[in-house]
This record gives sequence, C-alpha cells and structure tokens, in this order.
Amino acid sequence: MIPRRYGPLLSGLMLSGLMSLLISGLSTFRAVGPAPGFAGLWFGAWWAAWGVAFPVVLLVAPLARRLAERLTAPP
Repeated sequence: MIPRRYGPLLSGLMLSGLMSLLISGLSTFRAVGPAPGFAGLWFGAWWAAWGVAFPVVLLVAPLARRLAERLTAPP
C-alpha cells in the first residue's frame, strides 16, 4: 500500500496520464485517421503529452482547488 502522503502525487500522475492518453488519442486520430501505425503514433504523442501534463497538473492543481473553494459557497 502507498502511504497517504503520496496521494496528491499519485492523483496527479493518474489524472495527467488518463487525460493526456484520451486527448492525444483524439488529436492523433483527427490528424491521421485510422492509418497504419496509428497505435505507435498515438503512443509517441501520449508519451510527449504526459511528460508535459504531469508537472503542469502538479503545479496547477493547488491553484485550481483554491479557486474552486473561492467560487463555491461555504457548507
């Protein structure tokens, strides 16, 4: 089991991985269609996107949480 203190890091890793996987897949499909070698192109695009998305998520998530707290009514 992973210690709880790594929760935000693990959450960012999973969120950025899934989102970059979906968006790179959609973008690759729109760019080349169901071409031969699509999976390889998608994997290359995903790997590059995840390399950018993960650190960005780690930096932006705390700011987004604070903004969401300010924009929502207190309990």
